[in-house]
Amino acid sequence: MGKNNNAKADVVVIGAGPGGYVAAIRSAQLGKKTVLVEKDDKLGGICLNYGCIPSKAMIYASDFLSRIKNASNMGINADNVSMDFQKMQEWKDSIIAKLNKGIENLCKGNNIEVVKGIAAFESSSKLKISNGNDISYIDFEKAIIATGSKPVEIPNLKFDGSKILSSTEILYLGKIPQNLVVIGGGYIGLELGTVYAKLGSNVSIIEMTGQLLPGFDKAIVEVIHKKLEKLGVNICLDTKAEKFENTKIIASSKEKGSISLEADKVLVAIGRYPNTKGLGLENTKVQLDNKGFINVNKNLITDDGNIYAIGDVSIGPMLAHKASYQGKFVAEIITNNKEKYEDSVVPSVIFTDPEIATVGMSEKDAEDNGIKVKVGKFPFSVSSRAMTKSDTEGFVKIIADSKNNKIIGVEIIGSDASDLISEASLAIKMKATLDDLALTIHPHPTLSESLMEAAEATMGKAIHILNPRL
Repeated sequence: MGKNNNAKADVVVIGAGPGGYVAAIRSAQLGKKTVLVEKDDKLGGICLNYGCIPSKAMIYASDFLSRIKNASNMGINADNVSMDFQKMQEWKDSIIAKLNKGIENLCKGNNIEVVKGIAAFESSSKLKISNGNDISYIDFEKAIIATGSKPVEIPNLKFDGSKILSSTEILYLGKIPQNLVVIGGGYIGLELGTVYAKLGSNVSIIEMTGQLLPGFDKAIVEVIHKKLEKLGVNICLDTKAEKFENTKIIASSKEKGSISLEADKVLVAIGRYPNTKGLGLENTKVQLDNKGFINVNKNLITDDGNIYAIGDVSIGPMLAHKASYQGKFVAEIITNNKEKYEDSVVPSVIFTDPEIATVGMSEKDAEDNGIKVKVGKFPFSVSSRAMTKSDTEGFVKIIADSKNNKIIGVEIIGSDASDLISEASLAIKMKATLDDLALTIHPHPTLSESLMEAAEATMGKAIHILNPRL
């Protein structure tokens, strides 16, 4: 055993992802002596280094290539356009490096002590940090667990880093696979499957249920399904992957029986599991639920009053922006600032083609809560801005409480949905009505006008589509 050091902290944060480093910065801003512990060589967590950021870079690059190849309707012919996949990877990695450096500088500028190593609780007030042979201890007043999540494995298809890959490994390939089989028709599988389809792979997607994106509005899924088929993706619904033999995935299909799919690489994307193993939680009062998530109360405090849990390790959608919000919230709570946690206005975005973004309640959510609603849609097919972008797939859908016209939910599928959803989030947060949105002057021609038009459509006052006769 190497060095034996002791330190003291008002707040210790375990995990330097989008929840952890944000919690550390806010804690330091509020005057707390803060220590940030990270086991990886780089700060930023899965999102920055192995998830959100590298995947979005690949999504943008592959989409850019696809658009250039299919721009003949605009009079642009680029039949001989070439691609350097290695250069693309280097560009992606350079973005990650810049953001890594940015977080390092922010931590330094906020006087946060960054400790590299594996953290485990010795008690409800002491943390052990292991870094090779070096062992150190931190005595703390409060701790924030922000250790994120990891991909779920299939027993017969365990990750091997060579043929059977996780969502991390698929982003760091040396060359584009000729045949890629994606197991899982959720958002990760669809995003990454789309990337490689646009880069030239023959892509097959296997989904156990009867539709892609289980749980999503069928009208949204239909748009995505059609676009994937247009890209040449082979979609296998009601199908279960069984095993990998030589260069084939063997699967059982409800409709076709046993099928085999050629696969140089296999991406398993069936979900993620919270990172709680090895944290020494048994030495505290922290409790897990039956799925491995840390139990927390409305203020994100665990069963141990000194310890908080945020992001993917606690119940709720596994979203980077949710984790960041929770990080700031917990730092404020620890400092005795009176904050109210509000998780009903957390937007969700899927970077498929076209993009999907939702916030608030769906029609089913409202029905389950006994709320009578009115619903309006505005299609991008009649949006002048969407036409000028040659990107007219999808729609904006608004769900409002029929009693008072308050906007309670918005669903968008289409170009730049990831940016458009923020206005909808603000509308719900501010308890805006349909009139509030409809009477807000939106610049023309823009995609944002579609939110205004959808609000008008919900009230039967749409200008650029025909309103149903009452």
